[in-house]
Amino acid sequence: IFKSSYEKDNRGSPTAYVGPRLEKGLEMLARVKSEVGVPVLSDVHRETDVEAAAQVLDVIQVPAYLCQQTSLLFAVGKAGKPVNVKKGQFMAPEGMRGAVDKLKHVGCEQILLTERGSCFGYNRLVSDIRSIPIMKGLGCPVVYDATHIVRLYGIPSSDPRGGEPQFVPHLVRAAVAAGVNALFLEVHPCPSEALCDAASMIPLDQLETVLRQAKGIADLVREWKVA
Repeated sequence: IFKSSYEKDNRGSPTAYVGPRLEKGLEMLARVKSEVGVPVLSDVHRETDVEAAAQVLDVIQVPAYLCQQTSLLFAVGKAGKPVNVKKGQFMAPEGMRGAVDKLKHVGCEQILLTERGSCFGYNRLVSDIRSIPIMKGLGCPVVYDATHIVRLYGIPSSDPRGGEPQFVPHLVRAAVAAGVNALFLEVHPCPSEALCDAASMIPLDQLETVLRQAKGIADLVREWKVA
């Protein structure tokens, strides 16, 4: 699945790049879907975007900061598409039951939950691997976002000090060993030139190695029948 946000509505600065916005962004995602032949996913921040977004997106994503917003969850849950809800940095993994229940309340049964780290003091996230089996226990596949976890908040993502991408392969291997169902990775041919999250992306030429290692571990996990 190709993920790219048509609008990043939670940037820290009023002058930060937020993306091409709804109309142009959805046109770009539709081209990716058509020309590359892959499903596409984007964040949706507002209820008013859901109808248009659902015409293009194969999966609708609810951002971490909005994972408790009942009206937004109801709107995306009624759209007839799979929904990926990112666990808020402020949430305990078992607390995501509320989001699952809200989506199911309006008839949505295709639900993914994404682990993207937990607050550890100010401006730093840590990965609690226990969250993977806990959220799987809610009856949903769990996705692991290894790149947002290594962001160091309070430092612009354009500053190399704003992330620790060297730890992404380690986090991926740990999450796959814990039985995660899917990986969420932000990748760029030249991360320093990315317009958003530059400090936490992994270079495109490293992706194959990361995924080969992950697949090797995943094959063992399936053999072990890890829950």
